[in-house]
Amino acid sequence: MGERAEVLLSSIPVQLEPAEAVTRLGLIALATDLTTERDAARLIPHDRAALHVTRVAFENPTTAENLLRMAPLLTEAARLLLPGEPMAAIYYACTAASVMIGDDAIRHAIQAGKPDVPVVTPTDAALTAFRSLGVQRITLVTPYLSKTTQPMVAYFQRKGLEVVSAQCLGLEDDRNMARVSSQTIIDAAIAADRPQSEGVFLSCTALPALGVIEALEDRLGKPVISSNQAGLWQMLNHARLAPNEGLGKIFDRMPLEAVYD
Repeated sequence: MGERAEVLLSSIPVQLEPAEAVTRLGLIALATDLTTERDAARLIPHDRAALHVTRVAFENPTTAENLLRMAPLLTEAARLLLPGEPMAAIYYACTAASVMIGDDAIRHAIQAGKPDVPVVTPTDAALTAFRSLGVQRITLVTPYLSKTTQPMVAYFQRKGLEVVSAQCLGLEDDRNMARVSSQTIIDAAIAADRPQSEGVFLSCTALPALGVIEALEDRLGKPVISSNQAGLWQMLNHARLAPNEGLGKIFDRMPLEAVYD
């Protein structure tokens, strides 16, 4: 071994890229989430944006009691997302918990940890998507138990949508929900759909539904919205970003006037 080299301070002046050169997006995912980051990677334009992820403790089964336990954890989870750095939006990726805790309560909890940042929930994003498409009557398909699905029916009806058909797959573990096959999702949506329905909602951020949306829209002749598709669509809207690829009719609608360049 020779003599250890002396460390010198470089004479090269350091130039920093402007903070706004990269749009910063936040994701609060469940500890057990196997799906959302993959969906986000497909839609978010990484040449212009970066997704920063934190996770929140969650234990299966997906029951009201377990979903509600996340509520007091959201503020601290938000604080872990780039402290002191500006962000364009934060997406809380749990549909059933958004129903149980409430969109407004989630927004307030996250903004307590990350003030002044727009907060997206999959339920509010789905409502915005259906309203943007002029859809008032929907088919609801979930991977959940029936007792977890019923509050979701009540949520949409309370918000002004008519749920003409609701069916669930009867799963209680979101890790199994993440492994539901594409063919199962397609078959379940077709079986649940009704002629009077104007659109289909595939609930659950764990459900790997993003890849079947366009096939289902072609087959059913109506808009199909999934939890992550809607949540990421609304987050991109807040950030004024166009997606890598627009999966589904909803990406023809950018109500917040996203910039396409």
